[in-house]
Amino acid sequence: MFISSVFATFEFNSENNPIYYYMKSDIEIARETSLKKVEEIAAGIGVPVDQIDNYGKYIAKLPLSLINEEKVKKNNLILVTAITPTKAGIGKTTVSIGLTLGLNRIGKNAVVALREPSLGPCFGMKGGAAGGGYSQVLPMENINLHFTGDFHAITSAHNMITALLDNYIYQNRKTGLALKEIKWKRVLDVNDRSLRNIVTGLGGSANGLPTESGFDITPASEIMAILCLSKDLDDLRRRIGNILLGYTFDDQPLTVNDLGVAGAITVLLKDAIQPNLVQTTENTAAFVHGGPFANIAHGCNSIIATKMALSYGDYVITEAGFGADLGAEKFFDIKCRKAGLSPKLTVIVATAQSLKLHGGVPEDKIKEQNIEGLKNGLPNLDKHVENMKRFGQEVIVTFNRYATDTDEEIAMVAEHCREIGVGFCMNNVFADGGKGGEELAKLVVETIEKKPSAPLKFIYEDSDSVRTKIEKVSAQIYGAKGVTYSPAAIKKIKQIEALGISHYPICIAKTQYSFSADAKAYGVAKDFELNVRDVVINNGAEMIVIIMGDIMRMPGLPKVPQAQKIDIVNGNIEGLS
Repeated sequence: MFISSVFATFEFNSENNPIYYYMKSDIEIARETSLKKVEEIAAGIGVPVDQIDNYGKYIAKLPLSLINEEKVKKNNLILVTAITPTKAGIGKTTVSIGLTLGLNRIGKNAVVALREPSLGPCFGMKGGAAGGGYSQVLPMENINLHFTGDFHAITSAHNMITALLDNYIYQNRKTGLALKEIKWKRVLDVNDRSLRNIVTGLGGSANGLPTESGFDITPASEIMAILCLSKDLDDLRRRIGNILLGYTFDDQPLTVNDLGVAGAITVLLKDAIQPNLVQTTENTAAFVHGGPFANIAHGCNSIIATKMALSYGDYVITEAGFGADLGAEKFFDIKCRKAGLSPKLTVIVATAQSLKLHGGVPEDKIKEQNIEGLKNGLPNLDKHVENMKRFGQEVIVTFNRYATDTDEEIAMVAEHCREIGVGFCMNNVFADGGKGGEELAKLVVETIEKKPSAPLKFIYEDSDSVRTKIEKVSAQIYGAKGVTYSPAAIKKIKQIEALGISHYPICIAKTQYSFSADAKAYGVAKDFELNVRDVVINNGAEMIVIIMGDIMRMPGLPKVPQAQKIDIVNGNIEGLS
């Protein structure tokens, strides 16, 4: 028997005792991988090499003109999502990459399309988000850090709008053009709780007007959502112009178009809108573009990158953030609705540790064998399977195996999946790369070929009211018995109705650790109500952000941030893992 772990591998001796072996860190594996020039990666999937825009030897941007809508409609899109994760995550990105590697190893033309990592989590909790082990996208140091500058462009564009808005208010302070209500804040791609609520303009009139403001993290920026949901440069400009900045004293909306700067902001994003081409640990093509979080934003990579991947891959694997109740719901109800995409299959990732956590096992005990705890956590898996089937999706479950997992635990999950009628396959992509994903790849292909996908269903209709949309998602996906609204939320919903934009899809921001708004309500929460604390109108992104519970759109740092482990030693970056 051979088992993998994030930290080690081991096998059992004749007395059934584990013998541990050292497992190289992600960054060691990445550093030892022989990379191919990006031109070779592009040529390998049929991209004209003379069309790519190189960012060094191993990264390139591709022009949007290379998207082939006929192939987009024909080729196979597969979504990877997960059960409700632990704080350490569940391995969706690693599985997405590993499944792509496995598909290529069994002779399929497969490409992966992922989000870009944010500096906030990289230096905060996670330390990196480019996959793991022998299932990574490379060069991982670049991807995890500044990459091609997309996040910086988004941050700059967002804050440029803020500066231009502040200047408009300052220059019109003595006229009748002042604003009664400001809806636009600032963003920064750093976890910084101290910036959630601030006051600007202090120090005298020459420094502007004192105003309450605050920061969100860049992945929560409306500019990020716009970049990820735009179909081309013209659509990007149109959406930027429609961004709602505030209201005048006669209750008229003020937009970026009213400032006359939509073109200037688009200029800052002209390169960022082009998708990024990189490679995996087995030198297959990967598109990495956009990076919204699914707990505070819509949690999917860009439509452009997904369509570019579908233009060159017969099978395209993409993932949606956190558990299926957040990322997958938004993937279907927002991204697929707007882009006309329809996945052939959804893969749900499960781990023994997460199942045990949702089965009532204390967090510090989930690495220990606990058959009863794992069994008690299976309803969490069942709820996610049920939810994906609501969208008309064919579903399979893959088990991400860690060193502490036992054959008995895995057999229980496999048998349970058989009983509920969904495909099951263990994967070992972290330790074995594509080889560890071959069986999963075969199951994916077999399922797609044997069971043609049904038409994609949405949880709500465009014509539903905002409240109806909220209540349908809350009841059908989360299992809430009711929804309440703060006075501020009620006011915002009335503004939405007055603006005539109730047809926009909703994007619910709430904790990723529970179906409810209580991060500690593990398993499948019952008999709970959800409270809509606030509503944010993303008029440019054409979606309505619904803020529930105490979720923050600017995260804080943990007691021991990952930044304490990141360093550069003898010219090599350490600590990104």
